[in-house]
Amino acid sequence: MRITDTADLWWKNAVVYCLDVETFMDWNGDGVGDLQGLAQRMDHLADLGVTCLWLMPFYPTAGRDDGYDITDYYGVDPRLGDHGDLVEVIRTANDRGMRVIADLVVNHTSDQHPWFRSAKESKDSPYRDFYVWRDDEPPDTSDQVVFPDAEGGIWTHSPETGEWYLHRFYSEQPDLNVANPKVRDEIAKIMGFWLQLGLSGFRVDAVPFLLETAGMDDDSAARFPDPHAYLRALRAFLGRRTGSGVLLGEVNLPFEDQVRFFGGQDGDELTMQFDFNTMQQTYLSLARGDAGPLAASLAARPEISPDSQWGTFVRNHDELTLDKLTEDERAEVFAAFGPEPRMQVYDRGLIRRLPPMLSGDPRRVRMVYSLLFALPGTPVLFYGEEIGMGEDLSAGSRLSVRTPMQWSGGVNGGFSHATADELTRPVVDGGFGPEFVNVADQRRDPDSLLSFMKLLVRRYRESPELGWGEFAVLDQPHPAVLALLCTWDDAALVTLHNLGPDPRAVPLTVPGCDSGHRLEDLLTSGSTPLGDDGAAEVALEGYGYRWLRVVGEDSRRLL
Repeated sequence: MRITDTADLWWKNAVVYCLDVETFMDWNGDGVGDLQGLAQRMDHLADLGVTCLWLMPFYPTAGRDDGYDITDYYGVDPRLGDHGDLVEVIRTANDRGMRVIADLVVNHTSDQHPWFRSAKESKDSPYRDFYVWRDDEPPDTSDQVVFPDAEGGIWTHSPETGEWYLHRFYSEQPDLNVANPKVRDEIAKIMGFWLQLGLSGFRVDAVPFLLETAGMDDDSAARFPDPHAYLRALRAFLGRRTGSGVLLGEVNLPFEDQVRFFGGQDGDELTMQFDFNTMQQTYLSLARGDAGPLAASLAARPEISPDSQWGTFVRNHDELTLDKLTEDERAEVFAAFGPEPRMQVYDRGLIRRLPPMLSGDPRRVRMVYSLLFALPGTPVLFYGEEIGMGEDLSAGSRLSVRTPMQWSGGVNGGFSHATADELTRPVVDGGFGPEFVNVADQRRDPDSLLSFMKLLVRRYRESPELGWGEFAVLDQPHPAVLALLCTWDDAALVTLHNLGPDPRAVPLTVPGCDSGHRLEDLLTSGSTPLGDDGAAEVALEGYGYRWLRVVGEDSRRLL
């Protein structure tokens, strides 16, 4: 095993942390988080062990979709700061060993974007073909909308010219026409602009919608015969501008379809993709107390290029989608983690954070985060997960988890000195409010969730086989236990997670090992000898977890 390899494809064993500048830290006291506040909290992220900072949209916005309805791709929302502030954030992050990526939202613009404002006024507008239009009344498309609670179809009438424009999301977010080469050139120019300011890549929003040609006329579609050729071109462009840049794609599709977005075995399209399938099966396994669905999902992962990577997560900034589960399976997860209608959204997902879903049980919360870091891939955290923040169900939909970061037990959780009614979002109250859950208290407590998360990050970073190696599910008799073996050259790591409440004695056999090997605990002190046949029995508490490095007599790795 050459540890120097990990410095090349850095995303293979990165720790990604997603945050919304607007809700992270308000430094000027106006109630809105800002880039100066983010810079002042960079040492918290460095102390946690973050290596890649993902910024949700910081661009000027019309305010319809929490920043995802962009009015200027080259600007910074003045509420958050300016370009100089952003450069200071990037510089400060780089100094602490963190790369910075940002959302690239180019499937659609805001309807207030100058391109669309011009396009809707006249069919002769130079920006008319930046969008997708039709002159005949569309059929019923209610089954194709992304937000069924807000939209009745994917076409909206524009009275200025009497035609309809396409939008997969809100009607205030008209879709860009990626078949138009001028649009494709603009996207590359946008990427180039932000890369020049120091970004290390992008999280690409709604990739399948970006590449689709549905709704376009035949002539337009003919100009864009191979959408994946365009994705390869964007990856090549990124490589020319910055050799170590990444494209982290949002592709919520079955595994067999996701492979295409990686670029197959060539790995020349998206660098990374979120593993939505395994996330959903994780919650089904948690609801059942049965590791089977999760193990099956991991086994079903298709083979990808060695340069590609899966992004693993248990929470993100959107609703916790369960769309890949069957209706009966989804009902199981709803019953376990979101039984009230206000906790559910679109009949397909949950709007809760993990700790409230687990009733604040510290054993289960820590087990799940241990599992996240032990899954083969690159872990992605959503801000506040490191301290166990809760949600604001009254905010509804995706905003319920986008609440102000809880820095202290003081006014507004230390997020802002503004009055409560001036805050961009209300602070969470109740048992998960800042009086009980905050950074200041936990950073001084060696037994806190924050201290535990720091340990997980450190051990993950010291175990590159989790990001680089091959994995296998080890046979053992307990349905509630997931036993994984990750190997990379001469390195091997066994991780055990008990999804059930009952303690278990787990029999293991580690292939290729004998009595000259032992299992060394990484999350606590202790060592387990292996027999001549590589077998051992390992004790696991209810909702317990263990990381066990396989150590040979001649091993030179630090433990």
